[in-house]
Amino acid sequence: MLKVNHIAKSFKGKSVLNNVSFEVNEGQLVHISGANGSGKSTLFKIIAKVLLPDSGAITIIESAKIGALIENPGFLEFETGLANLRFLAKLNHNYDEKKVCELMERFALDPNNRQPVSKYSVGMRQKLGIIQAVMEDQSIILLDEPTRGLDTDSIDQFIDLLKILQAKNKLVIVASHDYIEGIKYDTLFTLKNGTLSYG
Repeated sequence: MLKVNHIAKSFKGKSVLNNVSFEVNEGQLVHISGANGSGKSTLFKIIAKVLLPDSGAITIIESAKIGALIENPGFLEFETGLANLRFLAKLNHNYDEKKVCELMERFALDPNNRQPVSKYSVGMRQKLGIIQAVMEDQSIILLDEPTRGLDTDSIDQFIDLLKILQAKNKLVIVASHDYIEGIKYDTLFTLKNGTLSYG
């Protein structure tokens, strides 16, 4: 479903990714561990076609649709959470309000809350970021440090969501600097000094 083939990327002469290769398939739950600054976000941006690699190639099955939470998600700051999610989904003409509201309620976000996103906490913004990455039935889901700012209940809901996504045969790749207790990954990678290794 997704093949990363000899990807390299440098910024201002400093190598961030060095000959990174791996292949993963639908239904897999994959973890990429690595310290902050190890290149996880850069790799996700290249997979999501936000950045171009210096060399190498990304091959994705033609029917696949990517959803991604990368670094700090950006939103329309003076709109509500629901308005933001509606705006994002309608860009692809794929807005299902019932599904979006159910996802918001799963993460203890009130769809009817008139509070603008500018007033949201880090954890609340992170929840919106997770929701937008999955709300359009995306088949490849990239989650960069997804539990940042989440409380215990929200982490439990996140773990349950991963199980649901895997049961639906989605490919989910989680990148984080630490291991999230309660998640059973199919494949483990480590990204260190720009090099990806198994385990």
